[in-house]
Formats: sequence, C-alpha cells, structure tokens
Amino acid sequence: MPKSPMSEPSPEPSRRQILRTAGLGVSGLALASPLLAACKVGGGDSGSSSAAATLKIGFVSPRTGAAAGFGEPDAYVLSLARKAFADGLTVGGKKYQVKIIDKDGQSNPQRASQVANDLINAEGIDLMLTTSTPETVNPVSDACEAAGVPCISTVVPWEAWYFGRGAKPTQKQAYRYTFHFCFGVEQFHQAYTHLWPQVKTNKKTGVMWPNDSDGNAIREALGPLLKKDGYDVVDPGAYTDGTNDYSSQIARFKSENCEIFNTFPIPSDFATFWRQAAQQGYKPKIVQVAKTGLFPSQVEALGSIGIGIAGGAYWTPTFPYNSSLTKISSKDLAVGYQKSSGKQWTQQLGPSLALFDAAAAALQAATDPKDKSAVAKAIAGLDVQTPVGRLQWGKGPNANVVATPILGGQWVQAAKGSPYKLDFVLCENSSDPNVPVAARLRPYTS
Repeated sequence: MPKSPMSEPSPEPSRRQILRTAGLGVSGLALASPLLAACKVGGGDSGSSSAAATLKIGFVSPRTGAAAGFGEPDAYVLSLARKAFADGLTVGGKKYQVKIIDKDGQSNPQRASQVANDLINAEGIDLMLTTSTPETVNPVSDACEAAGVPCISTVVPWEAWYFGRGAKPTQKQAYRYTFHFCFGVEQFHQAYTHLWPQVKTNKKTGVMWPNDSDGNAIREALGPLLKKDGYDVVDPGAYTDGTNDYSSQIARFKSENCEIFNTFPIPSDFATFWRQAAQQGYKPKIVQVAKTGLFPSQVEALGSIGIGIAGGAYWTPTFPYNSSLTKISSKDLAVGYQKSSGKQWTQQLGPSLALFDAAAAALQAATDPKDKSAVAKAIAGLDVQTPVGRLQWGKGPNANVVATPILGGQWVQAAKGSPYKLDFVLCENSSDPNVPVAARLRPYTS
C-alpha cells in the first residue's frame, strides 16, 4: 500500500422527480498561535471600517448535532480565509475590509434558517456561504433566494439542492441569487461502476436505503442505473432512521448471497447495522457506504470491522489543485490542518476553502460588490480555481450548478510509522482523471 502523502513534512501554508432532499453521500496549514487566537470561530473582523466600506460574508455550517463531523475543520478554514482577507479586498480600484461572520446551523433545518435570516437581516451580509447536508444548505439557500442575497453552497448532491428546493427538470435556471457546486447521482454512478468491478463478485447487491429523503432519492435515481448495468439489486425495503434491529435485512442478504453491500445511512444507524452484521456472519466482498464513513473518526469508531470499507471522496490531499485565494495546495491544506489541530485531515477541508475562493472571485468580478444583483450576476459567470478543481458556472448541468467529482476509494490500515490508524486511498478517478489513483479496491476481509 502506498505511503500516505501526509507522512511528509510540509512548510506552513502562508438540492420532485429526480431527487427530493437527499443528504450527503447520498452520502482540517499551520498558523502561528497569535493568529489562531485572533481568528476564533464565532465571527471575526479582518479590520474595522465604516459599514459602506466593509464587505460582510456569512458562513453557515453544521458544527454541532448529527452532522457535526462536517464542521470539524471549520475553525481552521475560517482562520485561513480571515488571514487571506486581512489586508482587505480591492474591487474596481476601491479597497474594502472583509468581515466573515460564521454561524452553526446545528444540523437542524429550523436553526439553519434562523441563523441565515439573522445574518441577512441583523448583520446585513453581502454574500452568504453554506455547506454540508440539505438540512443546513437548503434552508439557508431558500432564505437567501427570498431575500435577494447572493449565496454559494456546496456538499449536498446537486440534484438534492436544485430539485429539492422546487426546481423542475425543465428549468435551466431556477434561481436568481443562489448557486451551488457539488457532485450528483451521475458521479456516484460512475464511481461505483468503476470501483466495484475491481473485485470479482456475483453482482448481487444488497442495499440498505432508508425511508428518508436520502434513501428514497437513491432508490429512485441510482437503483435503476445499477440495474441497467447488470447489478441485481436486493432491496429488503426502506427502513426507519434509528432502527435498532437489522436482523431481517441481514438474513435476506445472507440468504441471497449478496456479495456487494451499499447503504446511505446516518452514521449511528450504520454502526448499529454493521456490528450486527458482523455478529450474524454477513461479510460481503464489497462494503460501499455513503453519507457516513466520510471522516476518519467515523470509521475508527467501528474498530477492526471498519477496515476495508469503501467510500466516496469529494476531496483528498492528492487533488492536484490549489486555492486561488490563499495559494495553498491541497497537500499543504491537509498537512497544515493536521499540524495545527493534531487531527487527521478530512475531506471537508477542500470544499469549505473552495467556498471562500469563489466568494473572493465573485466579489472582485462584480461591478459593485455592495450591489447584491451585481454579485449574483458575477457568480453566474464565475470561473475560479479551488482545491476541488476549476469551478465554471454556466457550463451545466444548469445555470445554477457546477457538478464536481466524487471518487471511489477505500479505508485501509495506515502504513507503518503513520501517526494515524487509517488511511483513505483512492481506487478510481472516473469523474476526474487528473487525480491520481493510489491502489486497487481490495475485498473486504475484516
């Protein structure tokens, strides 16, 4: 197994037909101590000036609650953005100070909507950024669209963001002020059908798709695609989130000899299911999870039965792209986070920093950064380099969305000498061939 790229030292880096409200999956550069002290989560001003000369950027993510894992690297990414904006932003020859005001959506749609409206009405933000799961992103985007505030969002499958908020399949631009970048069903389909053939199986695929927005959407959109590709999908039926006994599903998968297993659960449900599967002797050759298993802590919590689980990645340190705002490479972004936080990198680092790349580019491209319609118009034609790659609005799948990659990989035991227990290695790159493949998928053996 190739050695993790994180083992090398690095210098400090100076949204009713297709889908409804599917969630994720579908399914944090070292800074000096004084800077970290000055850039705490909870809002921060990169400088003082009159309101007319200050650009205010709102940032909403789930930092607590069920989706808190997505918000783990927020403090670090925010510190990088604040540092990059410390000297202000010059637009059309005029210098503006930049203030970033960040809020916790608490993994709750009502709370996300509340804090978004607070940022819009009480703080008077000029631009909103939001990330991670429809429970956060969709209500924030809806609040911005209603108020006429430009918003850029990410880490919700794009169909869930676009159609889940009311757009029709025939609409090419459903929204005026809200814009999004993320992978979609096509990227998941590509990843799975390029990853699974790497292990010889009978193509019988047991699925655990819950009776929630994610599971129902995947059942409707992804299920038929897999069947068309020759996969025999064994679906015991939608289950309720929070189920404690999966014996009937496990018995079905065992009796039908399902050598591939796929699920889009909330993290706690997968942990319960997978421990019961191990106890009852269900061991498929491929264990493909989404929505959970994105971050090291989620997989480590499973112990030995987590090793060998396959997942999808929307960013890793091996993405060959830099942040246009901070000039930081993907590798250095991960190394710096590890050095600063003492924690292993998470894939949320890339898209969260990409939001600020897009924000800076949009404000600078606007004829007047204080004119919300002008900023929205700038986003609609934006072309910007970010850690997740080049984002070009106007190139499809519709005017509001940029489709980004999700690549297939696997959690393996970290190489000897690594300070971490696990490593995530990419095994296919169908939706972005520029990202290197590190290994072939191995059969699950735990």
